[in-house]
Amino acid sequence: MSAAQYAVTAAGLAAIVWVLRYFLFSKGAAAPAATVEGVQEVRITVKGGYTPDTVVVQAGKPVRLQFYRDETADCSERIVLEDFGIDAALPAFQTTAIEFTPAQPGEFRFRCGMNMLKGLLVVEPATTDRRPSASPHQFHE
Repeated sequence: MSAAQYAVTAAGLAAIVWVLRYFLFSKGAAAPAATVEGVQEVRITVKGGYTPDTVVVQAGKPVRLQFYRDETADCSERIVLEDFGIDAALPAFQTTAIEFTPAQPGEFRFRCGMNMLKGLLVVEPATTDRRPSASPHQFHE
């Protein structure tokens, strides 16, 4: 094999590793909800994914997720939170408020209508002496 073939093979393997790491193993920073007039609120930007991709809230308290869709891609037209019975349209370049109250602690996925963009809602037990966990991908009791 020539040096050029080795270089192309190495570049291809590096690209494969980067794609796998990015899509399968990356963990975004968790965004704890801020309380606004008694409602836990988080602003989420939709542009090629969700930023932040992990949201931390407390059980038993109202939640308002403010999705700002900063694109026109077909995939991001809807937001689906199946565990809460939510399937809503996200108009381009507008903010859409999704409101609900999670009753139980746990980890709940949210996604686009095509199941390509994904995020995680971490619902922690509601206690007065507890702050959102630093590890968003594992439920802590």
